[in-house]
Amino acid sequence: MKSHNVWSGTNRRIYMQEVGTRDGLQAEQAFVPTEEKIALVNALSHAGMAKIEVTAFVSPKAIPALRDAEQVLREIERVLGVVYSALVPNVRGAERAIDARAGEFNLVMSASESHNLSNLRMTQQQSFTALSDVTAVARQEKVAVNVSLSCAFGCPMEGDVPDAVVLDWCARFVDELGANGVTLCDTTGMAHPGQAATLTQMFRERWPGTELTLHFHNTRGMGLANVLAAIDAGADRFDASLGGIGGCPYAPGASGNVCSEEIVHALESMGYDTGVDLAQLIESSKRLPALIGHDVPSQIVKAGRRLDLHARPADFDAIRQRALAR
Repeated sequence: MKSHNVWSGTNRRIYMQEVGTRDGLQAEQAFVPTEEKIALVNALSHAGMAKIEVTAFVSPKAIPALRDAEQVLREIERVLGVVYSALVPNVRGAERAIDARAGEFNLVMSASESHNLSNLRMTQQQSFTALSDVTAVARQEKVAVNVSLSCAFGCPMEGDVPDAVVLDWCARFVDELGANGVTLCDTTGMAHPGQAATLTQMFRERWPGTELTLHFHNTRGMGLANVLAAIDAGADRFDASLGGIGGCPYAPGASGNVCSEEIVHALESMGYDTGVDLAQLIESSKRLPALIGHDVPSQIVKAGRRLDLHARPADFDAIRQRALAR
């Protein structure tokens, strides 16, 4: 595969997909009020996100932070061209998601048996069987299906997951079940740029017509580097989380997902077209601390954009005069 010259975007389109409203908020202790969730999704829609993972149709006892899933998905404003996705773990969740008008089912399992058992309390085969049933419902209802494959770049309990294992699971979902898209997830932030590029290229060569998304975390400070490596290998869709919130409970000390506004800021600085209004995105991120009760990792919120300039010192003219008088 030819290089895409990652250092010069030349207006190449990159699709940004927001996961903070599900992946981020589900990890928070504070319950964000339903009307605030709806307002946040609406703001992200108008900011230009290509896809928004709005919520998850899981047991309210398991994830109380998302117990208002139906109401949120029903009452958001639908902006033309934006895909409104929801995590769906089983047939019951699929039925709830259909009733709330989900535009896409996001199905999750792990490429690692240890992580799948720890996170989902099922073997990989049990997960695949359950998700096969969900896919059948989606096909009947004509709802798109995306499969998010956790730990595609490494498992915190098993170490590296062989590329062949990751691609075998992709094949089962794409070739056997007809999934519309696959997300390769760096669930615990173990990916490095060489690995990101290799797996992206291997997937692209095998399934050129399947929508591929990369989902990176910034756990070890390589989130942006991994995004750029994947772009150079042909990727054009990335999950990111507003403010950089979210994370995996089976990665102690891990930071959250790559930050939406940081990735958009970097890519636009390099000439890529993300379709996102960065100013609107930053304003949405600034609302998060009041909603979740703590600061967020976003460096763009803290430091501003690279060309957000600062006023000169109050005595600047006097300083200049003294300098010129020397």
